[in-house]
Amino acid sequence: MIRVGLIGCGFMGNMHANCYKNIEGVTLAAVADVRRECAEAVAEAGTAIYSDGKDLINNADVDVIDICLPTYLHAEYALLAMERVKYVFVEKPVALTECEAKKMIEKSQSTGCNVQVGQVIRFWDEYVVLRDIVASGKYGRVVNANFRRLSPRPDWGWNNWLLTTSLSGGAAQDLHIHDIDYARSIFGEPKSFATVKNIIGEKNSYVNTVMTYDDFVVGVEGTWDLPGSYPFTATFRVVFENAVVENAGAGFMLYTKDGAEKIEIEKKQLAGGYEGGNISDLGGYYNELVYFTDRVRAGEPIERATLPEATESLALVLKEINYNA
Repeated sequence: MIRVGLIGCGFMGNMHANCYKNIEGVTLAAVADVRRECAEAVAEAGTAIYSDGKDLINNADVDVIDICLPTYLHAEYALLAMERVKYVFVEKPVALTECEAKKMIEKSQSTGCNVQVGQVIRFWDEYVVLRDIVASGKYGRVVNANFRRLSPRPDWGWNNWLLTTSLSGGAAQDLHIHDIDYARSIFGEPKSFATVKNIIGEKNSYVNTVMTYDDFVVGVEGTWDLPGSYPFTATFRVVFENAVVENAGAGFMLYTKDGAEKIEIEKKQLAGGYEGGNISDLGGYYNELVYFTDRVRAGEPIERATLPEATESLALVLKEINYNA
């Protein structure tokens, strides 16, 4: 039985807790949150409850530690957790600054701790299928691609930390980084990029970047500066020489000279629920935590959504934030 210690029981911690409850051979052994009611809400019978994540790290009987704290706390708690256990999960973005992320890499190397970062889009069903299609080359080379992530303002964060740019990095680091990381994972590092951002209001609430590769371009747009009535939307379109693969209003679709067809994906039905936030299901979160716990069970290193990869994606987003044409 893999004993999980979960630090942070807000929106993301709640989702992680429900995912762990759906994974056989895993138990939520300890949880920590400064809001006891949040910790109690995710705890099971026998789960130890701590009011401070550092107490959990120092005292809980756990095999792995999962950190779902606000971004500005990631590095502090991850560095401590890596001294205590051999497997740590840290939510995305990996850290607030590149310097913090590099310290986490150094600690991982010195302790031998395996760290996975919550770049969940790498595990989202439609994006996994798209990755395989790109890798196969079955529809020819990529001509261009577009990824969009649009969200109402995330006012559900504890003490409004998400909308405090100095704590979250704004939409660029917290939301847009999903698609930047995914694009990097299937296309590699761009040769160059150009970015436009908001010039009125919150600096990092809207970002639109075009990344240039040898013979194609990728556009990545993200914002969370939309009214609460606007539905959360995450879409992509990849144009190949001989097809278009799109996940948008019509569903997950393949378009070729022979016509249009829906790409069918069987979604796992999960017990439990969650409240708030801006997602439609737990699927990708479940998939990434299945991968994480499978690695723990086998005693194998983390090879997807690694600490170095997450740090490279963070570095690119920080360059976007500071980009001036």
